[in-house]
This record gives sequence, C-alpha cells and structure tokens, in this order.
Amino acid sequence: MPVYRFQTWHALTGQLLASHVPLSDVEISGALNASGSLSGTLAPGFAHLTGRELDPGNTVLSAERDGKLLWGGLVWRAEPEGATYPVEAAGWGSYLHRRHDLHGQLGGRGPYVNADPCTVIRDAWAYAQEQPDSNLGVQVDSTTSRVTVGTPADPYRTDWWEAPVLGRVVDDMASIEGGPQWAESTGWSSGRPAGRIRLGWPRLGSRRSDIAFATGVNIASVVPVEFDADAYAQVVIALGAGEGRSRRRAIDAVRNGRLRLEHVLEAPEEKGTDRLADRARAERRARQVLGEITQINVIDHPAAPVGSWQIGDDVRVTVHDTWADFDGWCRITGWALRPPHRNRPEQITLTLARSDRYTYGS
Repeated sequence: MPVYRFQTWHALTGQLLASHVPLSDVEISGALNASGSLSGTLAPGFAHLTGRELDPGNTVLSAERDGKLLWGGLVWRAEPEGATYPVEAAGWGSYLHRRHDLHGQLGGRGPYVNADPCTVIRDAWAYAQEQPDSNLGVQVDSTTSRVTVGTPADPYRTDWWEAPVLGRVVDDMASIEGGPQWAESTGWSSGRPAGRIRLGWPRLGSRRSDIAFATGVNIASVVPVEFDADAYAQVVIALGAGEGRSRRRAIDAVRNGRLRLEHVLEAPEEKGTDRLADRARAERRARQVLGEITQINVIDHPAAPVGSWQIGDDVRVTVHDTWADFDGWCRITGWALRPPHRNRPEQITLTLARSDRYTYGS
C-alpha cells in the first residue's frame, strides 16, 4: 500500500511550516491546459495546524507518494465546516488567475504582433513574479513554436485600464489552434517544492508504446463508450466580441457524407479575427469524433505504474464490456488520485480523449 505525506511551506520564503499534515479523504488531480487541485479534510484533533501552517493564499502544499514528490500548489481555502476542516489547494497556474496586468502590455513586453504564444506565456509569468511579494519561483519551459499571435492590424494587447487577468492571457495562448499546450509539475529546488510549467509544442506528451491499459490487466472499471451525436457537428459558428452586425464571426465547415449538424461557439471575449477562426476550426475538429472512452479507473501495475505516464501522453486503451469493444489510442488529459483511506484502497482515475481529436502544430 503506497504511503502519502503532505507538507506545507511559506509561499515566499520557502520555510517548512508543517512536516506532516494529517489530511484524510484526499483527492489530487492534474489537467491539460489547466491547474490541478488537491482537497482533503483535517480532523478536529488537529486544529493547531489551521493557523500559520495552513494560511490560505500564503502557503504551498506538497504531496509525496512513497517518498517521491507528486504534486505541489497553493492553499486557497481552509475553514471549518461543522466537525470537519476542509482544505482546498490548486496548482501553480491558479496563482495567475488571482493576478492582473496593472501596468499594461505585461510591463511593456507587448503589444504582440506575430509573436510566439510560448513567449507570451513566459512573459505573463515573468511579469507576475517580478512584482513585489510575488516570486513563487515558478519556472516556465523555454519551448518555442512556429505559431503566431497578433497581427499588425490587430495586435494582441493587455491594456492596463481593463486590468486583464494574467491567467486569461495564458488561456488565450493555449486556445490558439496548433498552439502550445501546458501542464504543471513540481520538483525539489534548494530543499523546497518548486513549480514548473511544462510547455509543449507541437504537443505536450508523446505516444507511449511502453505502457498500456487493458480490461483484465490494469483497468478496474470504465465509463461506458460514448456515442453521443448531441456533441457532434461538421459546422461550427464562432461568435466573438461585438453586437449585432458588428459582432465578429467565424464559420468552419466540412462535408463528410453525414447529415449536417451545427454548433454555435460563444466567445464574446474574443476580439481577434484570427484567434476566433482558430477556435472555430479546433472546435469543429473536436466535434467530429463519435465513440470514445472518457474515463478509466486503473490500478498501479507494471504495465503502467503510477508516475510512468504524464499529461498529454497518448496511450493504448483496450476495453471489452457488455456493450462495446474499444481498442485505440487515447490521450491522457487529466488524472486523479485518491490515497488509501481506512479500508478503501488507492483509487486512480485517468481522463481520456481520443487521440484523433487533436491536430498538432501548424
């Protein structure tokens, strides 16, 4: 049975605050192009840990599994609810969703014309961490791409009078068709947990022929294969910023011999025509997939040990159940771990999407 350990650290100084936080009912997660999370509960007997050691908005929480650092992030909520004391934390990327561009153009780094989205993501983190009392020590990969954002006629801007959220800047870059993808990871640096933003282009992760998941081997249970035409469309109409006749619009459509189905993508915050068209194209491609497995519950097994896979990896999934047989490549877009608790064994859930939903690069 794996052993988990939870510790807390001062977000700015890196000082160890609590070497053992006795959390129960814990769930830890990670995601593609989004922050992960950790939630758990303190029992009433450990109320002495609820002050400085679990100070929301100023504390880093780390999780280890069998002595290996598994997750790190920031505590955002810790308050009593009856006889329990829930604790909620989110990954490093969540910090940027609580920060704004107060100087404009990310401290003069923009506006951006034909810029690499990877550069914009790094600039958002650099701007955030160069402000007073802001340096978490998060490092962003030096990845570059051949995708661009902003045109001479329509630069990508972050104007100070709109106080744009820095996390939204990162989201904008990750939503560009063929653009970079990101995920969080945590490692040790100078004896403290340090965040890293893994940037990937033309994709994050890789096709893994060395690991696999299969019924009867390491799949404990599975969400049934979905065949849902409610989400299917060959035509996507993206509606951006503006009103009436002046509203920005982009349509992406194909003919494939099936009955025509349409979907409207609402993006009222999108001011860039090129980005709106990219989003319409990406949405249309994703909606042209029928029949996929969205989630599997797995066990720690030599065929794919915990820690052998990463967000973004393509893995072979073979499922045989009453209603369907599925054998194909799926992309890991998220994961969740629930440590053993009392008589309940460790639970591992992988969130999946069919690999052919994705188009990489440009």
